[in-house]
Amino acid sequence: MSFRGFQKSVVRAPQQFKQKFNLGEHTKDAVYIDSERRFEELEAETKRLHDESAKYFEAINGMLQHQIEFSKAMTEIYKPISGRMSDPDSLVPHGNIEGIAACEEYEAVVKDLQETLAPELEMIESRVIRPANELLDVIKVIRKTAVKREHKKLDYDRHRATLKKLQDKKDRSPKDEKAMWKAENDVEQATQEYNYFNDLLKDELPKLFALERQFIQPLFQSFYYMQLNIFYTLHEKMQHCDIGYFDLTLDLEEAFLAKRGDVQERAEALSIVKFKTTGMKRPPKYQRPGALEGNKPAGLLTAGSSTTTSTGTPEAAPSVTAPRPWEQQQQAPAVTAPRPWETQAEPVEAHAPPPYSVKPSTLHATPASYAAPVASPKPASLSMAAAAKAKPPPPKPKPKALMATPQVETVTALYDYSAQAEGDLSFRAGDVIEIVTRTANDNEWWIGKLHGKQGQFPGNYVQLNS
Repeated sequence: MSFRGFQKSVVRAPQQFKQKFNLGEHTKDAVYIDSERRFEELEAETKRLHDESAKYFEAINGMLQHQIEFSKAMTEIYKPISGRMSDPDSLVPHGNIEGIAACEEYEAVVKDLQETLAPELEMIESRVIRPANELLDVIKVIRKTAVKREHKKLDYDRHRATLKKLQDKKDRSPKDEKAMWKAENDVEQATQEYNYFNDLLKDELPKLFALERQFIQPLFQSFYYMQLNIFYTLHEKMQHCDIGYFDLTLDLEEAFLAKRGDVQERAEALSIVKFKTTGMKRPPKYQRPGALEGNKPAGLLTAGSSTTTSTGTPEAAPSVTAPRPWEQQQQAPAVTAPRPWETQAEPVEAHAPPPYSVKPSTLHATPASYAAPVASPKPASLSMAAAAKAKPPPPKPKPKALMATPQVETVTALYDYSAQAEGDLSFRAGDVIEIVTRTANDNEWWIGKLHGKQGQFPGNYVQLNS
């Protein structure tokens, strides 16, 4: 766009805004509006005709080329893999000779078909695509004239609005009189230019529509007959294609199964085609590391006294840990803490709980996963891995506005409990703990608060307060 054109677009911008939002008076010509609508349809459908014809031309060429490439790929598959170190029988000539010959014969048939169809496809290019492209060039010129007419209409409405504003002014000064004289001249000139382009399009667009029908009729007829010739040629060539490798007397599926034989079963019997992800021992690179604390002895990760062997090497004392859910039925209880129901007739003993116990990742763990602390026969490395395993993040807090004030629930500690991992709550027998979260089963981990600290603890170490 030139600088002068930019200046005009800036001047016309207010009037375009008023026209878009239907503000003020606007010139409307019903005859031209109808012609403009039909012209837009002609423009869109001509572009569509050109694009679809080009796609059809490319599709036929592409189909034949894909058939040739398919035949070349099958030929390479049928050829033996020879001259390679990975092939132990590389010096033995073998391969599907009949299949290779059939692929080469099929490729020759398709290439001959491609050469036969080349003149028909060239006619589509010259008789359909090229005329549609020429029509698009004509439509572009007409579109420029329509845009010019729209600009002149904006100028005409803009000058008329300016003149009316000056005429409606009651007390006009000499300056207003001069401006009104200039506005009258602008309106007269804008009227002439607008009427010229408006009348030109109203007069010649109907003629273009009549010529369009005369243009489309032979175009469509040529495309129809050329399409028939292409389909007929394809049918004739492929109908007389007689390759001995294929048995056309059999059903399609029956012939496929006969050719395949037992190849599928033999291929599925190979171990290399199976990928088993479970049930086998993992290779060392996929196993968990044996220690989480570098070269530290395993016994240093758990509490308890250590003894020294005769050689002077510190020996970690066997740690007493809570059994895993899958170990309970295989282990005999060694050191058992009293249950809540066993303490009614017996005094509370100040026995410390096991120095470390494995807790489930959530509060809904397998019941009695920690009820009977016994000596774990598992290696210390697994105990360390369980101890170092990060707890899951806590759930997001609910909005305070939606939470009712719950009644505080407390429990009394029956035994001393020392925190064995991060997030545990330590307490002594007799402490009153405020319950934050608990389950109906006391053989699970509960969450409570004591002395301003919140953590989780075993439910069978406490007794509910009524």
